[in-house]
Amino acid sequence: MALLRIVARVRAPRGVQASGTWCVVCGLLLLSGGDVWAQTGPSREYQVKAVFLFNFAQFVEWPPAAFAGASSPLVIGILGGDPFGAYLDETVRDEKVNNRPLEIQRYRRVDEIKTCHVLFISRPESNRLEQILVSLKDRSILIVGDGDDFVQRGGMIRLATPQNKIRLIINVEAARAVDLTISSKLLRSADVVTVSKK
Repeated sequence: MALLRIVARVRAPRGVQASGTWCVVCGLLLLSGGDVWAQTGPSREYQVKAVFLFNFAQFVEWPPAAFAGASSPLVIGILGGDPFGAYLDETVRDEKVNNRPLEIQRYRRVDEIKTCHVLFISRPESNRLEQILVSLKDRSILIVGDGDDFVQRGGMIRLATPQNKIRLIINVEAARAVDLTISSKLLRSADVVTVSKK
């Protein structure tokens, strides 16, 4: 039921209340009682996580300098292996956030990242999270992952999956340090942690 509570608060975007992707995913969540991938493997898990990435774009504010112009796209990037397949592309197709189109980019190496606003770091890449964060230092990028100790090591949002349910763990200070503002609506659905600086 924890996942249902989170999804209830992380709404579909304004003007897209009947979005096919959103309706299908919500239907799956409601029918399954929250254990959406318990019997079907990790692909269903990452379908749900793709919807969360899309919704993070609606509940985070970036400074104006993070965009080249008023109509520049909001870029969701994936660093390393892509666990989403085409599903993330389908989730954001024809969607807009604050009148900005959404664009998906895939990166093999951190030095390929030019413009990015939400970055999902795949599990294998999270083994070198500290090095990645140093490379992206002072850039207004929401850093998301699902690896163990992700936020304790400097990531901003971890999509944890205890007992086959998604739980958000958010490091608000890491986001604030790069001028990102996370909506209180999203924070109410999450475990907020404070990571002490060494």
